[in-house]
Amino acid sequence: MHNSNTPQTKIILIRHGQTAWNKEEIFRGRADIPLDDVGLRQAQALADALRAEQISGIFTSPLTRAVQTAAAVAKSHGLVPVPVSGLIDIDFGAWEGLAHNRVREQFPELYATWQTSPENVTFPGGENLKAVCQRASAAMADLVQQNLGQTIVLVAHRVVNKVLICHILGLPNSHFWQVRQDTAAINRFCVTSSSYIVECLNDTCHLGQLDTPSVDF
Repeated sequence: MHNSNTPQTKIILIRHGQTAWNKEEIFRGRADIPLDDVGLRQAQALADALRAEQISGIFTSPLTRAVQTAAAVAKSHGLVPVPVSGLIDIDFGAWEGLAHNRVREQFPELYATWQTSPENVTFPGGENLKAVCQRASAAMADLVQQNLGQTIVLVAHRVVNKVLICHILGLPNSHFWQVRQDTAAINRFCVTSSSYIVECLNDTCHLGQLDTPSVDF
């Protein structure tokens, strides 16, 4: 058991709000796509849901869709989001900017592997899940060390969040598809001296008043 007297660091891990490419099922990766109108409303819903939290720092992927989401949360706390390169989205390489159905037609074998064994895929000209996990988990660990005993917000992406959650749970990336991450979802963890403890995964209750459902794409 962990020592209850040790100050615990709290992590609130958020997926950015919706973009047009989420809605249209286009692979985003490093493409710098802004939030659409629904995404902006989702970001405000996140801000409202986290308004009462005692947050000491907000750290974000440098891509616009994440920065916009982080900025909405930061505004009500008098904070400025800090870009962290390790939280940037996966590099989809040749898949970036392609619609889901086109990828399935153009890269049938690799697409089939992505659906069944994502841990074995390196995107043409891009990254694989192992590389994403290594950089994102290192960034998260550094931020925890810099904010011991505090509550911090990390704003990242679908793939980044999924591999981070697998990492926290001690699961290999073969479990990638068993983790759901909807747009503007909240995940909560606390960090003790020896481990991460999961408190909440893929919470979208704060989006209940919106007329457009959150999606895991």
